[in-house]
Amino acid sequence: MSVATLSAASSAAAAGRLAGLRLPATVVLSFAIVALVIAWSLAPGLFTSQDPVNGVPAHKLLGPSVTHWFGTDHLGRDLYTRVVYGAASSVTSALIAVVIGVIVGGLIGLLAGFLGGWVDIVLARLVDILLAIPRFLLAVIVVTALGFDTTNTAIATGVSAVAVFARVMRAEVIKTRQATFVEASFLQGGSRWYILLHHVLPNASRSVLALAVLQFGLSILVIASLAFLGYGDPPPASDWGLLIATGKDYLKWPWLVYAPAFVTIAAVLSVNRISRWLRKTD
Repeated sequence: MSVATLSAASSAAAAGRLAGLRLPATVVLSFAIVALVIAWSLAPGLFTSQDPVNGVPAHKLLGPSVTHWFGTDHLGRDLYTRVVYGAASSVTSALIAVVIGVIVGGLIGLLAGFLGGWVDIVLARLVDILLAIPRFLLAVIVVTALGFDTTNTAIATGVSAVAVFARVMRAEVIKTRQATFVEASFLQGGSRWYILLHHVLPNASRSVLALAVLQFGLSILVIASLAFLGYGDPPPASDWGLLIATGKDYLKWPWLVYAPAFVTIAAVLSVNRISRWLRKTD
């Protein structure tokens, strides 16, 4: 093989690696939208200087403009400001829900898949019971028992996601437990807990990462739906679902619904796109 051929092959391989690292445009856009929403939740004051609670009555129900990007509501409050400040509760609540689902559901699936026997049977039946109840209905039942509050809606959403994480983790643990390197570790004298923590858990948790990202977007949607039904914080809170619920009473001014709904949909779709990209990358 000539030097020119080797050089061409090396260049092609390098180009292939660079192409593999290049993110699709939709993924880049999704990351940008999610980063913007997270920035809103961490430092809303950097993106708007207006008051999200107190408005100017003379400016009520103004349409979108340079001064008020999303228009104003029936109390003269800047809708863009309320959407920005509402991101904090939406992101925080979704994060709480995902953490609850990952920890509780992951632990159930890990123990059921690794220990097997009667432990697997009992935990698997528990998961089947949770899966038999529609997730949104389960969230409504839990938040009704805990009380109407944004934190309680986050807990309710997390409880409704436990069964999904448990099912995925159990399947991954069973698959990993049958791998050759796990059997070799057993033969070398490794304890069950050592193998569980150092071999099974790291390999089984890869699929859970993509599911956690997907669940983050779904949690935003569920929490917004619960807030729309009145299960979240009462006014003057600016949860996205509550903004949509308030705007539906003023259909002559559609931006009161369109603006928070568009932000909610954009955030959820962006998270879903990132989750699909992570699954393909894995």
